[in-house]
Amino acid sequence: MFGVLFPNRSFPMDISTFAQIDTFHWVLDMNTFVGEGYDQVREMCIFLLNGFSLPPDKALAVYIQSPGSPFVFSGAISIARPSAVLTLQWPEPGGQMQLTSSDSAPLSAKIGVSVEDLASLPSLDVTAQKRIEHLALKVGENLFNFMQSFCSVDGSRLVVPMDILDRWFKKFQEKATKDPEYLKGFVL
Repeated sequence: MFGVLFPNRSFPMDISTFAQIDTFHWVLDMNTFVGEGYDQVREMCIFLLNGFSLPPDKALAVYIQSPGSPFVFSGAISIARPSAVLTLQWPEPGGQMQLTSSDSAPLSAKIGVSVEDLASLPSLDVTAQKRIEHLALKVGENLFNFMQSFCSVDGSRLVVPMDILDRWFKKFQEKATKDPEYLKGFVL
């Protein structure tokens, strides 16, 4: 049905690497794969295998879980998008759940895959959406910090020069041109 690959960490693995929970759910115990260093696994490529076809209204959703945390949606693939490289942003371990199971064995991180209705999923690529939000926030912070150095206060109003946006954008472009690494600081 599907295969996974952890870039720079594994060979391609098929569904047999995952424990099948039921007809539509599979789980990979990261403890057996990488031990306690699960949070160093930052990307996962998931793909449909040749010859397998999902119904057009279904998707394979990927969820990740740190020890003791709930599962968090990371992205999905479908017939229209048969493969994807997903960034794994592991949730903080612990949270509301206990860090050990009832028999005192430590819980481990997991990756879950399930067949779900495509329409019920928020976005096939959660990470891309988060990158865009993060980029917008970083650019906004940069603009705000630049404007603060030229602002004055008039009562309860903040006064800025009329050409402040032009000056900021020119400076932003100059930095990006001079230092190719500058813009990389704005992405996740």
